[in-house]
Amino acid sequence: MSKEHHYKTTIQWTGNKGTGTSGYRDYERSHTIAVDHKPVMEGSSDPAFRGDKTKHNPEDLFLSSLSSCHMLWYLHFCSEAGVIVIDYQDTATGIMTETPNGSGHFTQAVLHPTVTVTEESMVEKAKELHHKANQFCFIANSVNFPVQHIPTVLVK
Repeated sequence: MSKEHHYKTTIQWTGNKGTGTSGYRDYERSHTIAVDHKPVMEGSSDPAFRGDKTKHNPEDLFLSSLSSCHMLWYLHFCSEAGVIVIDYQDTATGIMTETPNGSGHFTQAVLHPTVTVTEESMVEKAKELHHKANQFCFIANSVNFPVQHIPTVLVK
């Protein structure tokens, strides 16, 4: 039996400089991202598309979603397998390709997680569980390109 999970977010454009969208350069791409009971985030478009580089853009958030979803599944599977993770950091990279008509799509995402475990005997299993986490990640299962992983496992 399938379960459905529903999500809701409110995006509010805050970039009206007084004349709305009267011209391409006459408005900011600024907006807020609000989810009930969570801090409001300031967003914009990527600077390449006239956005504010100090605010989150959809592409950053998309890549962050892939990375954090993978991490959460990975930590879950490590806990089940007896792999004790004491630190996890991922520097994810992605490529978005623009098409001639101005649209675009992500063609690649690579996660570079660095995981620290407590014992040398856990290293191989720690590496292996990245594959399983990718298979279960809701976000990775929702994209039309493979999400790659280049993990590093340290022992402390």
